[in-house]
Amino acid sequence: MDRFVSTFTNKIDAKGRVSVPAPFRAVLERDGYMQGGSAGGGIYCYPSLDAPALDAGGKSLAEKIDGLLAGLPDYSDERDELSVALYGDVQVLGIDGDGRIVLPEGLRAHAGLEGTVTFVGLGEKFQMWEPGRFEERRRKAREKVQEHRKLFGAGARLPGGEGGRGGARE
Repeated sequence: MDRFVSTFTNKIDAKGRVSVPAPFRAVLERDGYMQGGSAGGGIYCYPSLDAPALDAGGKSLAEKIDGLLAGLPDYSDERDELSVALYGDVQVLGIDGDGRIVLPEGLRAHAGLEGTVTFVGLGEKFQMWEPGRFEERRRKAREKVQEHRKLFGAGARLPGGEGGRGGARE
């Protein structure tokens, strides 16, 4: 698999360390991540621009950010603002031999992380959430999908649901 998928909740220890889910580590390794965050590798992690969460990923995420910036005119305010908002706050986190990262205090504060963190796969990146906040986010996302299911096509089947007139149900 070459995408971050599924949801996992892990404990944060007293030193701010948390285990990255094994399936996420496997995606990072295939993406060119180098153990320990040495030259050319690491988890790119920054405060989400629109949620009390952390966005994270590997080389592919950094390349996507580069592509967004390349699409903006050199020296434009928009490019400078996006660079500051993303790259200015990025922390490159190394994974230790036990599969753990250290979440710096500033990142933990942004996401409200204390004792546990929920890792949420979003395809080409993943997010880290405070578990209660994520459950609320998931509830709202599911409601929106139900409200807008017609955008997926009449009678389309949603994962885990029923197709046809009745739409998706949990």
